[in-house]
Amino acid sequence: MKEQNEQKLLNVMDRIIHNCALVIAFIMVLVIIWGVADILYVLYHRLIAPPVMLLEIKDIFATFGAFMAVLIAIEIYHNLILYTKGDHNPRLAVEIVLATALMAAARKVIIFDFNEMEAAYIYATAAVILALGLAYYLIVILPNRASRIIAEESNRPE
Repeated sequence: MKEQNEQKLLNVMDRIIHNCALVIAFIMVLVIIWGVADILYVLYHRLIAPPVMLLEIKDIFATFGAFMAVLIAIEIYHNLILYTKGDHNPRLAVEIVLATALMAAARKVIIFDFNEMEAAYIYATAAVILALGLAYYLIVILPNRASRIIAEESNRPE
């Protein structure tokens, strides 16, 4: 009887977590829409400012940074959706988290103002990107390559 009650409680808590993840995913969709609208708004105002229809390099980098922020939000949304599915693949979740972290680090590098950065900050960012890239290679690229080779060999006529 005690195990049944515990299982019922766990089921209720799982439903609560599931619903919370859905609410967060919905909010993330709103943030993504808001981010796209913000990109369009900022681009419009920068393009109509003199000189008309010209963007300075800092405007282009700011736009790239905004694009990356929206892409990161989309990746986070995908990760949330994985958690709402009862049979989510933990390996896929790790792959998405690594890809999101790499994208966030790349965004940071894109918007760096190297005139304002200390060397230690740049080296630390490089170390983080190197570690994330290595982890992504070991966890995503190598296993995918190995499974592709195995599939090709099993389909090869003898």
